[in-house]
This record gives sequence, C-alpha cells and structure tokens, in this order.
Amino acid sequence: MLRTVIGDLARLRLSNSASPSIVLVTQVREKGHLSRPRQKNPYWFVRQQRTQTEDLVTGENRNFINEVVHDTYGAPAIIKGIQTYEQKQLVKTPAPPNTDEQLWTPGLRRSGLIARKIGQYPLWLKNGERVRTTLLQVVDNHVIKYIPPEEYKPSQRPHVHNLNKYGCLLVGAESTNPALLTKEYCGIFRDSGVMPTKSLARFIVSPQAALAAGTPLNVGHFRVGDFVDVRGKTVDHGFQGVVKRHGFKGMPASHGVTKTHRRAGNIGGGGEKGRVWPGTKMPGHMGNRWRILKGLRIWRINTKYNVMWVQGSSVPGSTNGLVYIYDTILPLRKSKDAPPFPTLYEQPDAENAPEDIWYDQVHNFKDETITYKPE
Repeated sequence: MLRTVIGDLARLRLSNSASPSIVLVTQVREKGHLSRPRQKNPYWFVRQQRTQTEDLVTGENRNFINEVVHDTYGAPAIIKGIQTYEQKQLVKTPAPPNTDEQLWTPGLRRSGLIARKIGQYPLWLKNGERVRTTLLQVVDNHVIKYIPPEEYKPSQRPHVHNLNKYGCLLVGAESTNPALLTKEYCGIFRDSGVMPTKSLARFIVSPQAALAAGTPLNVGHFRVGDFVDVRGKTVDHGFQGVVKRHGFKGMPASHGVTKTHRRAGNIGGGGEKGRVWPGTKMPGHMGNRWRILKGLRIWRINTKYNVMWVQGSSVPGSTNGLVYIYDTILPLRKSKDAPPFPTLYEQPDAENAPEDIWYDQVHNFKDETITYKPE
C-alpha cells in the first residue's frame, strides 16, 4: 500500500513538473503533549518562599518588627483576607513617553493585568434585561522588567506568530514582606524600584508598548465597553467519576442493578478494533486546568477600588483566585479606536474623575428612573 502511494505521488510530481506550485499535503496530527497541569515548577525557576525557622523572638519584639515593616513599606491593606502593602513610598511613577513616537495601530499588543476574582453581581440594562457579571479587582500591579525581543527567549515557545518581533513584560502584583522571600527571588526586583510581590506574570507585548520598570497599572488600562480575554485556573475537584466530571446520568437505582449506579457502562466495542478509543469520557482528575474565556465585555469600572464588571458568571477560578486579563484576540471584537496606549498614566485631574464609569446601555440606579413631562 505504501509503495502504491509513493508511486502515485511520484507520477503526480512528474506530470506537474512544469507547474512550480505543487503542494504535498501531509497529515495534521493532534498536540503531542498531555493536557495535565504542572504540579511543581521547573528546576530553573527561582524559589520564592524561604524556609521558615523558629527565630525565638518574643511577642513584644515581633510586634516591634511589624511596626518597622509597616513604617518602611506602608500600612497593610487587607483584601478579603489577603495582606498587601502600599507601593507609593517606594515607586516613582516614570514620565509618560512621547506619544508622537508611539502611535497605536490595531496590530500592536499591549500588556495585560493581574486581577483577583472577588465575586459575582447582576447588572440591569436600560431595556430591563438582566446581565450576570463577575467582579475582577486589579490589585497593586507594577511593571518589574521589560525584556526586548532580541533578548527574550521563552522556555516553551508559545503559539504566537512571528515571536521574534515581540518582547516580554514582567508584571508583579500584591506586594509582601521581603523577609518572607528568598534572596534570589528578591533579586528580580533589585533594579525596578518595586517591593517584592507575591505574584509574577509575563505578557508578550510589542516593542512600542514597552513600559518602564516601576510603572503602576490600574483598571484604567481598559475602558468600559471593550472586550477582554480572561485566563484562570479552574477549581480543583480532584479525582472524580463520570457523573460529576462529565454529567453522565448513571444506571437505575433498582430493577436488578447491582453496584453500577454511577458507573460509565460500556466504554468499548468488540470486533475488528476491540479497544478503547482515545478521548473516551472516563473517570479522572477534574479541574485544575488553565482555561481562557474570550470576548467578555466590560460593563462597569470602579476607579476607587480598581474593580471591573465583566460579562458572564463562568470566569475560570475560585473566588479570591488569580486571573489574567488581556485585550481580546477575537477579530470582530477588537477595539476599533485607540485604547490607553501603552497604558493609562496618572492624570492631573484624577481627583475630579468619576468614581464609577458605566457602559451607556447599563442602567445606573443613581439616576432617575421616572421622568415627568411639563404640562
């Protein structure tokens, strides 16, 4: 059979020798890696938390050390049980670049944001329609480092076309006490002027969208009405059966059924190919996978607490979990006009800016709902 196929291809090539545009179609295979999560970081990753040892410090001295940390890094901010510190005393906001040299075009890639999923809340449109939304809070994001395209060499080549023309932007979120971190991990923040953070993320950006180290990122990076992609890790349910994992109905509870109430039943047939086909729905590990929700509209933004209301209630991850927000890659939902590029810098009239920004189709309950025409 193989010789026949090779002979047919050879005859086809000879018959079309005059045509230079012959194309040999090859088999398209599936992905060669397993879609299981990485249980531990690779060996080349810098260890974050140092080994905690008993320092034999009295309670009075421990309180004194906490006061010194608070005086140095600012008072802690408790966000739903997560303790972070202020960055205002350490970071000087870099001056915005010359906008004449850095103009936005639809093909440029901006940086993303690190946020926490803090809950769900409904909104109502002006026509009475109810919209389910998820609240994402952008907490204490700062640029740590920018790696130009000629120096950026990813450990695993991502699925990005023409990767050589993109750089990498390292963003940190939620500053913490550096005494709890290792010396090597704190060295990442040495030249940034930013306090060590709990979370780090890499965003592939265009060289025109590069940001200086120490630049703060807030919810103003996006606008109301824009569409974003949200990436998060789903809730880890552990090893589960087919009823919970895939929604199987199960067997009857009576009429002679014995110990097969929640089983999958037959998983393969006999005959010529008596085997279990790849991809058969079977018991296994459920959750703990990276998933991306694309094309979510931003309905509302709160600039005081850096919270945005995005479309839908199925954003991956548990409450208080980390998510990553990007500009959407869906071609029909990309922004037609220029967003804040490369980001929204601190405005002189920021104090007079509105605290809540609503999409024009969303009903604001602070507005009047009933109007009377003058007689």
